[in-house]
Amino acid sequence: MKRNLISLFITAIIGFVIYYFTLPAFNIHSLGFWFYVIALLIIYSIVLLCFSIDNKGNLVHSKKILSGSMVGIFVIFFGIIFIDFILSPVFQSKSYSKRIIVNEGENFTEKIAPVDFNSIPLLDKDSSQKLGDRVMGQMPELVSQFYVSDLYTQINYNDMTIRVTPLEYNGFFKYLSNKKAGVKGYITVNSVTGESNLIKLENGMKYVPSAFFSKDLNRYLRFKYPTKIFGEKTFEIDNEGNPYWIVPTIQYKGVGLRKEIASVIILDPITGKSKEYKVADVPTWVDHVYSASLIIDQVDDWGQYKSGFLNSIFGQKNVVQTTEGYNYTTMNDDVYLYTGITSVSSDESNIGFILTNMRTKETNFYAVPGAEEYSAMESAKGQVQQMNYESTFPLLINLNNRATYLMSLKDAAGLVKMYAFVDVEDYQKVVITDSAKGIEAAAANYLNNVDLEKDTTNMITKEIEIASIHQTSIDGTTYYYIKDNDEKKYSVSIKVNKNILPFLNVGSKVSISYSMEKEVTEIINIEEK
Repeated sequence: MKRNLISLFITAIIGFVIYYFTLPAFNIHSLGFWFYVIALLIIYSIVLLCFSIDNKGNLVHSKKILSGSMVGIFVIFFGIIFIDFILSPVFQSKSYSKRIIVNEGENFTEKIAPVDFNSIPLLDKDSSQKLGDRVMGQMPELVSQFYVSDLYTQINYNDMTIRVTPLEYNGFFKYLSNKKAGVKGYITVNSVTGESNLIKLENGMKYVPSAFFSKDLNRYLRFKYPTKIFGEKTFEIDNEGNPYWIVPTIQYKGVGLRKEIASVIILDPITGKSKEYKVADVPTWVDHVYSASLIIDQVDDWGQYKSGFLNSIFGQKNVVQTTEGYNYTTMNDDVYLYTGITSVSSDESNIGFILTNMRTKETNFYAVPGAEEYSAMESAKGQVQQMNYESTFPLLINLNNRATYLMSLKDAAGLVKMYAFVDVEDYQKVVITDSAKGIEAAAANYLNNVDLEKDTTNMITKEIEIASIHQTSIDGTTYYYIKDNDEKKYSVSIKVNKNILPFLNVGSKVSISYSMEKEVTEIINIEEK
């Protein structure tokens, strides 16, 4: 009995040390929990074995307990395999296909507003990191003490699309010297303009991943919520610029199956105060409740198992999957994940794409057949292959009431050198423009150099009388700049109607069509009255 108690005591000490560093959830649905239990049984068996061998090397006493430990490990191991097999798609395919509700049959041009180049996030994460690091490099008093986290969460902040990331302690000794004041601030990078700022906080953030001991974010959360299984943490700021950690909690079926978000913990990194919300009650300023990997996993299950498990292997009728990459866009004060949907045969073409709200998980499928994203990227790179530029993953936009890919082409230093527009339905229609000319000039260059069918379904048409008209040549294309009697300004390429434009004068009356009114509105169609 004495050796059993000593073995338990030693196991408890070692178990606490392991728990302190690995932080498993005390939850039977967590695979990490069962690994922890198995580790404790193994440690206990080894310690007990050491106390159960006599001077001659023979095992005495405790044979039943050792055998019981081994049986326990066996039962746990094969019990998890058996339960998870019963709850696997082999028997539960319908449940897997319903992990996410996909609204099918949505109309692209009706649901997706024409692109507004004043709010489109042209900078990807890599470019944002370079800009953020540059800002940090201008603060020598901070560089020696902190470094910039690589999180760079894309959020909608007061109608601006930005990436935000915290500073972190630059090592253990820097933590010791700064722990009282905390982490001094965070960095924001405007994804549209590239403007980068270091936001200094009056009170520093104490609870961050790079802190140690009780202030370590993961350890603090674990001790406060010992039974919760945590998802992918994100760093966000509210509408007043206050920083928060957004921590989804996970629920599983069986052990580690059919992952779903159960709730969301919002933690103030300055005070350590936190509050748990139901998913439906999460504040609207939060943009990332669901991770991209979870959304893609659930959409893949929807595409694979909606006609049953056997069909997913043999007939594969209507079986689809997501393409390899994804990107984010912002609409209606929320962040959306975009990825293409293709057949399981991987034929380098999409049958459509999905947009998923990262806060609510509302998902719409748009049946727009066309080029798979990486095919479009290669098509864009092929236009300037001598430059060896790399393409960003495409942004999907509504340009001239057509689904269009927009990409940035970057040099080896990560600087954006060109913009590429590619028609989704025909990726051979691609136009590259120097980024120095601006994104709107690049869009106009694309529209004026590809033969696209004019869709005027959702366009504005009106009659105007020309008060002034001037022409100029840009990149070999003639453009006309018009003012009407209401002092409104318009631009139109000669290619829109070469039979009319050269003969227009002051006082001419014309019918024009355009998709969006701007300071200088681009005319899509023009006819003489």
